[in-house]
Amino acid sequence: MSIRRFTAVGLSALAVSSVSFAGGVPTTVIDEVIVTGRLDRLQGAPVSASQGVVSDEQLGLRPVLRTGELMEVVPGLIVTQHSGDGKANQFFLRGFNLDHGTDLATSVDGVPVNMPTHGHGQGYTDINFVIPELVQAIEYRKGTYYAETGNFSAAGAVNMRYRRKVEEPLIVLEAGEDSYLRGLVAASPEIAGGTLLFGLDYAHIDGPWVLEENFKKRNGLLRYSRDAGNDAQLSITAQAYEGDWRSTDQVPLRAVRSGEIDRFGFIDPTDGGSSHRYSLAVDWTGSLAGGSASGLLYAVDYELDLISNFSYFTDPENGDQFQQVDDRRIYGGEWSWRRPFQWQGREQSFAAGVQVRHDDIGKVGLYRTIARERFDTVREDSVKQTSYSVYSSLDTRWTDKLRTTLGIRADHFEFDVAANLIENSGSASDSLVSPKLAVVLGPWSKTEFFFNIGRGFHSNDARGTTIRVDPADGVTPADRVDPLVKALGTDVGLRTAIVPNTQFSISLWSLALDSELLFIGDAGTTEASRESERRGLEIAAIWNPIRWLIVDADLAWSRARFSDYDPAGDRIPGAVERVASVGVAIDHPSGWFGGARFRHFGKAPLLEDNSVRSDATTLVNFEAGYRFAKNYKLSAALYNAFNSDDSDITYFYESQLANESEPVSDIHFHPVEPRTFRVTLTGSF
Repeated sequence: MSIRRFTAVGLSALAVSSVSFAGGVPTTVIDEVIVTGRLDRLQGAPVSASQGVVSDEQLGLRPVLRTGELMEVVPGLIVTQHSGDGKANQFFLRGFNLDHGTDLATSVDGVPVNMPTHGHGQGYTDINFVIPELVQAIEYRKGTYYAETGNFSAAGAVNMRYRRKVEEPLIVLEAGEDSYLRGLVAASPEIAGGTLLFGLDYAHIDGPWVLEENFKKRNGLLRYSRDAGNDAQLSITAQAYEGDWRSTDQVPLRAVRSGEIDRFGFIDPTDGGSSHRYSLAVDWTGSLAGGSASGLLYAVDYELDLISNFSYFTDPENGDQFQQVDDRRIYGGEWSWRRPFQWQGREQSFAAGVQVRHDDIGKVGLYRTIARERFDTVREDSVKQTSYSVYSSLDTRWTDKLRTTLGIRADHFEFDVAANLIENSGSASDSLVSPKLAVVLGPWSKTEFFFNIGRGFHSNDARGTTIRVDPADGVTPADRVDPLVKALGTDVGLRTAIVPNTQFSISLWSLALDSELLFIGDAGTTEASRESERRGLEIAAIWNPIRWLIVDADLAWSRARFSDYDPAGDRIPGAVERVASVGVAIDHPSGWFGGARFRHFGKAPLLEDNSVRSDATTLVNFEAGYRFAKNYKLSAALYNAFNSDDSDITYFYESQLANESEPVSDIHFHPVEPRTFRVTLTGSF
């Protein structure tokens, strides 16, 4: 997927200006840090070495197989898939197997994507509704050091920012192997003193799977933007997404080795799902009381119906297939204000904000099924969850070589659960205050040094805060969990432009989590995991030797351990230890353009005692194209160019096949897609 032309003006992913994040995600329009020509100087005023902005120029030359892979512009972040493409991606960052987003706060134009108290997994993050060609920038922050970031942001926060207009009407046609077809139409006419951006996107793919996926995706975006007077901007954005698919979930290694199924085969032919997401948002930015202010209001209608079977026939009579349902409405908003001032001759900047979110979950349920037909209800709940947040920060430039940011954040959560078992109904609440501190030294010789410390958190599933009995039998006592789980992070880093045409950032980080408390959506219960500690090293570099060539590289190492003693061991299953990425982007004045990307994530323990480990995964993607007749371009992409037979994800657990008499502990894996070829024709008018 080729997104957009790269020009001679690029944006450094390592240099950012001040960005306001709402609800753990950014809302204000940032002052982009444009690097004209060469990366020969530091720009912007970041508070850590672990934040950045990536522009559409860089995004446009990254070969992307799935929409979710756009997020891999965040150094050290890996995005994979263990099921059908309509399901949310699997994320890995900073020694976390983040499942579908537990500790990675994600948003689009400030509207949060993560779903608390979700039918499949806490923090569920599905970005299938995003139209890649309309993304203007991706903003990221890693760690717990930012007052604006809240729930789900312990590992990091990512915001995708849509553009307000396209320069010319746009048509994109794509085709490829495995019945892949995609079409996009976008334009932004001037209407009633403003700009109306619209995009319509349709895609279909069967994938390489023996069971054809038949994934159909329909996306629409409508955004009206205009000046609101006095340097103010107003945007009203409506989005709609619908998708349905059949799933090939992870498969047991023994079934592949025995020849019972193909590597791309399946066990249950009736797995699959459908989802929709409709949203409306109003965003205002402008000047107020000597400072800058922004406001955001949003409403989301969301539904997921997911059918899965991961253990197959441990119940020989009925099988193990289950259905997870999530049907909710989300209402929220945020208001922020920032004002610069002078105090005793020192430059200061004060910021404050308020955030509110309410999830009205009409139904969140878990059911046992046979070939998608329900025969038992494990649990069915309706939940109302509300969060209130306030934050403030003070930036102070003490000298030309010293600046600090002191932040404070307070969050209050309320939960109200109505369960099908009255014993599991009830209400709960919790509050948390999170201080933050950043110290920045320099620059000296085009080099700045950073020290950060701060508290973050993620919320737990509301159902775990009121549970009394196991919903599977209605009798066995079950322990409640704390609604909010604290995390303490530190970061020591630097960024430098001392090497000509190059910028580096280096970060040494650590993160301690009080308890990895997770709702086990596949069982309907909550399990309290143990305290954990993670630490690691991240290195990112970008090199722009000539105007039409950019080379970037990211390396990340992490060490994840449970911090208490347990005979089972101290390794955290699924915690990837090494990540590496190297990319090349070319946009030659002759009209030729292209990109290449090497992507690697290393081994991970699959059991606490480290006796079983996953294998590493390495992929290489290429894309090349040519612009002709002024308004057209044709490109070809080759994904997994060397036809690697590695895995997107690996698990170790018990399952039972139809011909087995008892469960067997085994590796279960979802293979990377084989070598795949696609072509794209883009026209602008």
